[in-house]
Parts: sequence; C-alpha cells; structure tokens
Amino acid sequence: MTHLVIDTDTASDDAVALVMALKSPNIQVEAITVVAGNVPVDQGVQNALYTVELCDAQVPVYRGAEKPLIRALETAQNVHGQDGMGDIGLGLAGRLPSPGHAADILAQVISKHAGDITLVTLGPLTNIALAISRDPGLAQRVKRCVVMGGIGYGHGNITPVAEFNIWVDPEAAKIVFSSGLPVTMVGWDISYRFATFAPNDAARVRAIGTKLAAFAVDIQSVLNTFALRETQLAGFDLPDPIAMAVAIDPSVATEVKHLYVDIETASDLCRGQTVVDHLAMTLKAPNVHVVREASRDKFLELLYRTLQ
Repeated sequence: MTHLVIDTDTASDDAVALVMALKSPNIQVEAITVVAGNVPVDQGVQNALYTVELCDAQVPVYRGAEKPLIRALETAQNVHGQDGMGDIGLGLAGRLPSPGHAADILAQVISKHAGDITLVTLGPLTNIALAISRDPGLAQRVKRCVVMGGIGYGHGNITPVAEFNIWVDPEAAKIVFSSGLPVTMVGWDISYRFATFAPNDAARVRAIGTKLAAFAVDIQSVLNTFALRETQLAGFDLPDPIAMAVAIDPSVATEVKHLYVDIETASDLCRGQTVVDHLAMTLKAPNVHVVREASRDKFLELLYRTLQ
C-alpha cells in the first residue's frame, strides 16, 4: 500500500488528479491539504471537498496558506473559471474542512508515516515551505515527493520561462527544492507533450460512460478555450493528472535525470523559472529528479481505469 498526502490548489486538472488517487487500488490518501493558487484557498477547499464526496471517499481536507510567502496572490481563474471547475454550475459551497492548518497536518502525516509517505504537490509550494520551515527535518522523512511544477525543457505557461505553480510562489519553491526533499519534478513540458486532449481524446474519456468520466471532461470547459487560444494546444492539457500518474506508477516516467535545479526569485523577467542544469555546468550536486519523457499510453491507461 502506498501512502499519499496531496497538496493542491484545487481546480479542474487538480480534481481529475484527486480522482485518480482516490480511485486507485493500493493507494491510501491520508490527507488532502489546500493552498491558494489556481483559485483562492477557500474555493480550493470547496472544490477538493466536492471531489472527495463525488468519489465516495473518506479523506480529510485541510485549509492552508491563503497567499504566497511574501507576494500577493495571483490566481488562474481566467484559465479554469471563477470557481476553478469550469463554471458549469456545480454546488461548490457549504462544505467544511477538517480542523487544523495544512502545514501542521503535513508535518503530522509525514511524521506518522516517516519513510513510507509520498508527498504529491499540485499547486504552489507555500504549504510545503511553511511545514519545512517549522521542521527542517521533515524533508528526510518523505520517501518521495512528486512536484507538478516548473519546466524541464521548453517554454512556460504564465511567462515565456515559468510555469504557473512555481511562478506564484517562487520563494516557497526555492525553499522546497533546496530542502533535501527527494523531489521528482513533472514539469509543464511533460503535460503539453504527453497529456493534451484534443476533441477526439476528450470524446474517448467521455465514452467511458461514468459520472467521473463526464466530470473529468466537463470541468475542463474554460481550460479548453484557454488552451486553444493562449497556450496554442490542440485542446486542454492535464498537468496534475500526469504528475499524479507518475506518483502512482513511477514507470509512467520513461526518462528521468538527477539534476541540479534552482529557482529564480530575484528577476522580474524570469520570476519562477526552474533553472535546470542539464550539463552540470554549475558543478552543484543534483537535487531533483527531472522527468524528461513520459509514456502517454501508460498515463491514459491509468486515467481510464480510475475513471471507470
């Protein structure tokens, strides 16, 4: 049994990733913590609670940081909808999170399952940085940390060089990447190359015929328009689900390199850039397992299976 704790800024792709984890056999989700990012934190909490309920799961959801460590929050509601779930009229209000702050819960869950816990991050890394800052030894208790964030190769989705999650709170990302956590980085380049859903791909998901399959496609409505117009993809892409697939089944990642990665925090132009030292030019010790290739077939197989 693999024990997961998931930190999320729950919007449309996060929700599908949560479904994958909650519906995977041999995966025990110990807790879901929520951070501000795609949407304000309270909306993210509601979206996570709705998704857990839809999956008939009994997993606690905890509210976390409502803004980055030192910066003002900038959301992606233009990408995912004002409610983060495609603005399709879901009942995303009135549910109550479990008591406790996400950073404290992360520390508790990681310590309880020390050496046997996989941390999956789907949003800005604020909650993780807070937890590590309070207990620096926490990083050594995590078996594996799969981060959806950054870019291994290629261009960004919020600036020419930055991916949204890292860009929102680069100071938090710098703390996390330098903490000693066993980070596997699944960048946005992996999503747009291996997890883009053109109309025929989305139709195949819907044809699974379950409520979860319809949910997974319907909530991408705003994202689909954004992808076609702004990121110039053939349809919506699912960065958080392919990162979750790597967390559930490491063989989804077909090429992984252990490299030194730093985060740019000082430059306005390059804020949030994951500076990946592919050629060891800095002579610094590798700190991140960078996913450079993935199996779309294995990802889709896992996605289809969990949506059934």
